[in-house]
Amino acid sequence: MSVADVSGGMKVIVGISGGVDSAVAALLLKRQGFAVSGLFMKNWEDDDGDGYCSSRQDLIDAASVCDVIGIDLEVVNFSREYKERVFADFLREYEAGRTPNPDILCNSEIKFRCFLDHAMSMGAERIATGHYAQVRAWENDGRREVQLHKAEDGTKDQSYFLYRLTQAQLAKTLFPLGALAKREVRRIAADAGLPVAVKKDSTGICFIGERPFREFLMRYLPTLPGEIRNLDDGRVLGEHQGLMYHTVGQRKGLGIGGIRARQDAAGEHDAWYVAGKDVAANVLYVVQGHSHPALLKNRLTALDLNWIAGRAPRPHWVYTARPRHRAPDMPCVIDSLEGEGARAEIVFAQPQWALAPGQSVVLYESRVCLGGGVIA
Repeated sequence: MSVADVSGGMKVIVGISGGVDSAVAALLLKRQGFAVSGLFMKNWEDDDGDGYCSSRQDLIDAASVCDVIGIDLEVVNFSREYKERVFADFLREYEAGRTPNPDILCNSEIKFRCFLDHAMSMGAERIATGHYAQVRAWENDGRREVQLHKAEDGTKDQSYFLYRLTQAQLAKTLFPLGALAKREVRRIAADAGLPVAVKKDSTGICFIGERPFREFLMRYLPTLPGEIRNLDDGRVLGEHQGLMYHTVGQRKGLGIGGIRARQDAAGEHDAWYVAGKDVAANVLYVVQGHSHPALLKNRLTALDLNWIAGRAPRPHWVYTARPRHRAPDMPCVIDSLEGEGARAEIVFAQPQWALAPGQSVVLYESRVCLGGGVIA
């Protein structure tokens, strides 16, 4: 289902963030004959005036973009919904010793639920965003379904962050940038005179932005010091300030860089990595060396599953999966599905490095994103 298949004056509301991607998405849709308007979402207010919150400048940029394109812009505040549906879960997960991905929950609960519902109430027939992904209609055994496909630009593909979307959400969504490379998007913006053509891409926590993470988390979760132990021999190596500040595979910020492993007779000095957490005992376990066996696993359990087609993939069929956003697609099989698809055991063809509980594993069949779940 390309945008060309559904234009003809159809009313589309584009989520305008103040960045180049959403700006070009709106521009392309208008050029293709859609009746386009923009909507700017304000979703964070706790520290709106500090140097890390860019929402004021983003709104100025969004308004400037819409003025150049010639479309209306509405501003809507979803801060309460964001706090209740995304940020509260974010804190619970960190407090439990896991490493959540708030961008994924933000997409399913805010951008493609609150925004979608609001847009439909305004008479929109579709919404659009600047995500790098593609939506395709598919006929399967007489059943029409909507598929989520990877973007053509593999370096920018964001289908991983969209795996929790449903058939109903995808059927109302357009991704105008799915077939474009990032450099082409910036060229289009520059040629059109959009003021955000060279604006730096936003990073950090969804809608909260770039900021010192530990300092930010300390505002909401109290420090809880505990021991750092060598997983191999149980030796105490130092003290952490809270398990929530660490994730499996982490190397920096441990404060034990000068300590060598006891068994290291040759005097080699490999880096230390987080290998696990004992939440009940408040102990952080570390190992020395990037290739330590404790950091390599070929099996994981995934919970809280979402399958985009509305049904689970076939067990024992070879798919590929990403256990983190930047990981390459790796061959795997679904070894078992339990509880009507609420739990899956996924086995990889080769060991995966630093599988972090709380992160998401996302499955693919060729370019089609099937869905996934949270690593337990």
